[in-house]
Amino acid sequence: MNLKVLLIDDHRLFREGLQSLLQRRNIEVLAAVGDGSEGMKLARELRPDIILLDMRMPIIDGISVLKQLKQRELSMPIVILTTSSNEQDLLDALKYGASGYLLKDMDPDALVIALRDINSGKTVVAPHLTSVLVRFVQGDTNTTEEQGPFNNLTPREREILKLIADGQGNKLIARNLGISDGTVKLHVKAVLRKLEVHSRVEAAVMYIEHYYQSRILSEDRGRSEGS
Repeated sequence: MNLKVLLIDDHRLFREGLQSLLQRRNIEVLAAVGDGSEGMKLARELRPDIILLDMRMPIIDGISVLKQLKQRELSMPIVILTTSSNEQDLLDALKYGASGYLLKDMDPDALVIALRDINSGKTVVAPHLTSVLVRFVQGDTNTTEEQGPFNNLTPREREILKLIADGQGNKLIARNLGISDGTVKLHVKAVLRKLEVHSRVEAAVMYIEHYYQSRILSEDRGRSEGS
């Protein structure tokens, strides 16, 4: 079955180019529009499998469109496809329910793979952005490590998950922790199994997104206590 997408992007040249690219790879573009309001209307009417959404648009930006689509309880995954590597843009996209955050300069075949992964229920973020995120969250990590989906991880597994989120590969993790590559691989497999995810990127996104939500709740409590 062909994947059906709705493309919302204000740059006509990019829209037409991406539409042609996707259709050559057996992905059907139901509509490609340059206005967020029109895109939201079509999302309800066409019910695509995935919505591809630009971040920077006039009148109504991508995050506002994302928020409104989620408020309307549309269940299809929404993917931010942008040129922005800004960490706050990425965090906002995750906070408001995006299922992916991809960059416009990515390889076309990688984009297609990412879209199919997202359609199957995965969260996909451009791999190098996990290290951008971790720079934002490297303050207090205790809440993330000890609560929620990470309860079943051992201290060593939590330590390795932090390093995965920092963008480190197995060899560098092994060197930093003074253990063998094989031991790292075993720990990584255990982390993925316990978190019920299929890739290192998914594990990193889960770690960072959970920490970010915990941080927001902590800040809200602080404001309430100070008022």
